[in-house]
Amino acid sequence: MDLKQIHELIKIISTSNIGAISIEDKDGKVTIKQKDAQIVTTISATPQSVATNVPVVPPPAPSPITTAQANAPAPSTSNLVTIKSPMIGTFYRKAAPDKPSLVDIGTEIKPGKVLCIIEAMKLFNEIEAEISGKIVKILVQDAQPVEFDQPLFLVEP
Repeated sequence: MDLKQIHELIKIISTSNIGAISIEDKDGKVTIKQKDAQIVTTISATPQSVATNVPVVPPPAPSPITTAQANAPAPSTSNLVTIKSPMIGTFYRKAAPDKPSLVDIGTEIKPGKVLCIIEAMKLFNEIEAEISGKIVKILVQDAQPVEFDQPLFLVEP
């Protein structure tokens, strides 16, 4: 496991409610644990690999909510369907930084429509709709870490 992958794991752990994670490969073992407000990283390396000090990466600041979003009426959730994350990773609303968002509030969706991208261990996974409907609310900010089964979208069928 390289330093960049360790940094990504620290970022995910620091912004989630996961208590600890331990990953072992041919080069050694990495254990990352949350302890109060800090993250403790332990690296057990084989003789041919090099252990390094890994700085704690602070979680990204949430983007500010616009006045229009703050004043928008909350939709009634009784008839809404929640689309949840099928994996742990980083949520992206765009296929690429220079591309438009895949979906926005009010977008009509059908089964197979790509809703977002979740990056997990350098793999970019397209998350597709399984239902038809209209996006009513996007529950996650762009580039925010997400957990397995975390709600991402509210859809009016």
